[in-house]
Amino acid sequence: MRALTAALPLLVAAALAGCAAVAPSYRDARVPMTSIAALDAARYAGRWHEVARYPVPFQAGCGPATADYTLLADGSLGIVNACPTASGGRRIEGRAVPAGPGRFEVSFRGLPFRGPYWVLWVDEGYRTAVVGVPSGRAGWILNREPTIPPDRLRAAMAILEWNGYDLSRLQVFAGAAAR
Repeated sequence: MRALTAALPLLVAAALAGCAAVAPSYRDARVPMTSIAALDAARYAGRWHEVARYPVPFQAGCGPATADYTLLADGSLGIVNACPTASGGRRIEGRAVPAGPGRFEVSFRGLPFRGPYWVLWVDEGYRTAVVGVPSGRAGWILNREPTIPPDRLRAAMAILEWNGYDLSRLQVFAGAAAR
């Protein structure tokens, strides 16, 4: 249990998204959700900054998280997630195994379950990404830099809305939108 409560960064919520008690759903399940048809995992690899998220209990007390993805020889992604907290920060490592176009099954060390992680959209330059889970219990807007230009933030929000997410419940981090 201690490992679970210490593991609050970005994708833990995705791993837990299938559990009904984790968080409320932030999307209308009647709206079909689609992942990106052609994700280039090599270009997706690298550091991403969380600029917006749907709040989930497992990220309580965390500031904007970072996710570092490393392309592994078998086509999966190694994951290192970190989030700043008032007491310093938390970090967890895991793996994302391809499960379809733009779709992964994510697992983390010390946690006995896997969860879906769908890349809904990536801009042409692989600078901004939108990630969701079919249950709607988690979702993120990620950017290569801690700040995101307003036009890409609007585009990312439109993708969330297209996939049934309720934008009024999206938490955009102060200072995330570049002026």
